[in-house]
Amino acid sequence: MSNLPLSKQAWSLDHGALIDLGQRQNNLLIIQDLDGVCMGLVKDPLTRTLDPAYVRAARQLDGHFYVLTNGEHIGNRGVNRIVEKTFDAETVVQEGLYLPGLAAGGVQWQDRFGSVSHPGVSDQELAFLAAVPEQISQRLQQFFQTLAKDSSQIQPCIQAAVLDNPVSPTANLNVFYDLLADRTEIYARLQQEMQTLTAELLAQAQAQGLEQSFFVHYAPNLGKDSQGNEILQPATPEEAGTTDFQFMLQGGIKEAGVLAILNRYYHQRTGQYPLGADFNARQAPPAHAELVDLVKEKFDPGQMPTLIGVGDTVTSKAVEEQGELRFQRGGSDRNFLHLIQSLGEEFDTNNVVVYVDSSGGEVKNRKPLQLEHILDSPAGSQVSHRVVTGPGDDRDTDDPLTLNVVFPEGHTQYIQCFQAIAQGRHQ
Repeated sequence: MSNLPLSKQAWSLDHGALIDLGQRQNNLLIIQDLDGVCMGLVKDPLTRTLDPAYVRAARQLDGHFYVLTNGEHIGNRGVNRIVEKTFDAETVVQEGLYLPGLAAGGVQWQDRFGSVSHPGVSDQELAFLAAVPEQISQRLQQFFQTLAKDSSQIQPCIQAAVLDNPVSPTANLNVFYDLLADRTEIYARLQQEMQTLTAELLAQAQAQGLEQSFFVHYAPNLGKDSQGNEILQPATPEEAGTTDFQFMLQGGIKEAGVLAILNRYYHQRTGQYPLGADFNARQAPPAHAELVDLVKEKFDPGQMPTLIGVGDTVTSKAVEEQGELRFQRGGSDRNFLHLIQSLGEEFDTNNVVVYVDSSGGEVKNRKPLQLEHILDSPAGSQVSHRVVTGPGDDRDTDDPLTLNVVFPEGHTQYIQCFQAIAQGRHQ
């Protein structure tokens, strides 16, 4: 294994070194995505499950662990319901087993006892969002009526596809990709239909004086265009491309959530909020460089923790334009992981970016890590692995994001490491 610190490595499989770092670093902050990281990706969010040992490990890391997800804590498809199915309700409340941190990209805060708030969100915005799921359902009904598809197949799919999240209503098309497996062109038309609908929703919001309130998040995506809008990833016969169309609150982006979590973490350690007690993710600047500059200006370097960022959605796709190759870089975890990496470089805190391969789940829109076996000694006494290709395009050698540690066997492999960190710190 390499003698370099994990923050200087790429695609490392040295999980023991990650465990050692997590156990011995007193000033530690783990910021982790949820779907695909600590539970498998599934077509219907209602079927998700959590390992009870993982939930208890998160509780052991109290104060050093927060989630950062585009999903939600609350609602029928929220993560809280999964926790409540994993344990009895009394145990969850008494032991504080809810997963603390930010949801809906950064606008929904929860502590480990399940107290939820929406900092910086207005009642008018919440009312607009509450009406979105019904519009998604109606548009899906209209789309499939024109195709004359068997309603006994369509209705259960629509029910699974419309995620009535309170602050991030979503059209999740995973079930339709399977249904239309032999008709990719129809699925691609469905993607376009959802793109049209979300554009109409933005226009409706503008007509109600909410022109600065919302944006549309595509998962996965191909980065952003020149206007700052996310780029849809078209479907192919091999990959579903963009499956989630999330109508989200402006400012609900994960990189802004990193600052909101850091602000609370500093208060917990020092009694002071570097960005003020009322700071929320919607107040953060949108650009990467501005976020880094704000942290440099406001946060005491002597109190800056070593951050471990954990995600599973990072994309890179080559596009040829006028004979030149350029790369569209996206993925809902990319920007928050990149910010954590940059803060580690600025503050010399050896921050680590962790990537969990979620391609083995039910959702087929992730490129798997490719490994090859190599012999560590001439005698062949020890066999290890080397990552050959990552989740992006192999030719994208200038990608600013470095994945320091990877888990090619997915969330179950990561959970074992996570538990070991928690147990070692708790002893």
